[in-house]
Amino acid sequence: MRRMAEEVQPRTEQSSWIPNWLPSWCPTSPSQLKDAEEKMLKTVQRPYSRQHIRISNSNYLWTIAFSTHPHPNSPSPPPPPFQPSTPLVLLHGFGGGVGLWAQNLDALSGCGPVYALDLLGFGRSSRPQFSADPVEAEEQFVAALEEWREKVGLGEMVLLGHNLGGYISAAYTLKYPNRVRRLLLVEPWGFPARPENPDHYSIPVWIRAIGAVMSPFNPLAGLRLAGPLGPMLVQTIRSDFKQKYSSVFDDNTVSDYIYHLNAQTPSGETAFRNMTVPYGWAKRPMLERIDGVRADVPISFIYGSRSSIDSNSGYAVKKSRPDVEVIVIRGAGHYVFADQPEDFNQTVLRILAGTEGRGTGDETEQ
Repeated sequence: MRRMAEEVQPRTEQSSWIPNWLPSWCPTSPSQLKDAEEKMLKTVQRPYSRQHIRISNSNYLWTIAFSTHPHPNSPSPPPPPFQPSTPLVLLHGFGGGVGLWAQNLDALSGCGPVYALDLLGFGRSSRPQFSADPVEAEEQFVAALEEWREKVGLGEMVLLGHNLGGYISAAYTLKYPNRVRRLLLVEPWGFPARPENPDHYSIPVWIRAIGAVMSPFNPLAGLRLAGPLGPMLVQTIRSDFKQKYSSVFDDNTVSDYIYHLNAQTPSGETAFRNMTVPYGWAKRPMLERIDGVRADVPISFIYGSRSSIDSNSGYAVKKSRPDVEVIVIRGAGHYVFADQPEDFNQTVLRILAGTEGRGTGDETEQ
């Protein structure tokens, strides 16, 4: 059975803190998001549990979890050379959700327990009101992750975060170093400070396209204002995602999922806006704080060679911490785990195994 645990259905709450401007004709709902996610995860072969993990203030984090037990109907790969005891926790980026790891979950869970969760305010997790203060908003993300860890019962974890998830992973590690065995930052957002003359072409095209006309509002407000044209807007602006997942989907499964992820009531999106200055630079750049990560917590950066985000931040950290590993995966863009899933999976497994390259501080190109 794929569903190893009962899914807890949260009660539907009407958000009174957001003006009721969200078009009623916007073709989305939590149930449609659930269906879209299930379609994304149909390709996953290994068994997993899924449930809402309750935390404080009536909030919850949607979680899927993989154990090391083999699926009786799935092919039996050769046993891995090592079995890590520390769970791997995957944190998606801005506008993402657990379903975007569809091409990674089988491989990564083959060597140990894996958890993937929707960040507070995103996906199928609760969407509370975040503080307008960037320090407090960041703390809400971090506190939610810590409460989740306690509820799930993890002593330590390997944190792997992409984009915004990388920023939150680093912030969490700064506050709770005893809970992080290793930190993997995949194309992390929010590390460099905004330059005096910022090059807006370093910002992903899809964010620029919507943000250019909707800058006074949430980054994806235009998607919701598009109403019934929203799904087509995503298919047009994010047409690249169809190619990224072409080995597993030949239809609009991925774009439909992305649409339903981001057409819901904005919450984490609002927090992100409050944590940024124009064109997506962080108000509290992580490069100014990352040196505070305890020296015995290894850090690895993973970048795509074709990404609009360069690897300078990784090398900046490496200057003060020579043991930091910077890895560039050839042919991958910002969504490196989807662009080159096999190389990404093998890279992560190699890091987890502690084999070649660990502790050398050398750049590795895959």
